[in-house]
Amino acid sequence: MPKPIRFAVAAVAATLLAGCATTYRTAPVDVTRYHLGQPMERTTVAIEPLTGADIVMGPEFQVYADAVGAELARLGYVRSTSAMPSAYIGVVSFRRGPRGTIQEPSPVSIGLGGGSFSGGRRGGGVGLSGGLNFGLGGKTRNVVGTELWVQLRRRADNSTIWEGRAITETVSGTKGSDPRDQAVRLSRALFRDFPGESGVTTTVK
Repeated sequence: MPKPIRFAVAAVAATLLAGCATTYRTAPVDVTRYHLGQPMERTTVAIEPLTGADIVMGPEFQVYADAVGAELARLGYVRSTSAMPSAYIGVVSFRRGPRGTIQEPSPVSIGLGGGSFSGGRRGGGVGLSGGLNFGLGGKTRNVVGTELWVQLRRRADNSTIWEGRAITETVSGTKGSDPRDQAVRLSRALFRDFPGESGVTTTVK
């Protein structure tokens, strides 16, 4: 089970609110990958949910599974079907949940708080804690945190050869906040420059 990654809430809020009162910039994606630095064969892979996830093979999971599958296909992997056993298993998990609110218009007032994806349920459970409120007066919008976690395993011995996590925040009701858009954006960031530098967190804008 991967360890939780904390949101840099104040920094992300400043990014989201940059510009004018009703214009929100896209927050960056923080990406962390782990691997052994060994060559990884471009072969067949089956996309599966994390064991024990609350949402298994449902519509929302399929959105993230398809986004991950598209990136793996771009890298040369072939997504298997039930009639074609795979050499690798791509385990996919995601979480979305509230991270506070932003109020329009500026000026912005940042309170104390924080939190992470500690606790909660993988595969679609919320399980977030903490949160901040920003601004005084005006329309209130929710800030939503999203995390995508992917692990590549060899089917033969179930050994993990690569693992990665991508996390970001969005303002609800704004461009790019749809879960389908988030799934694509997080997947692209996660597999950018694959396999990536192991153990290092990078920021993808």
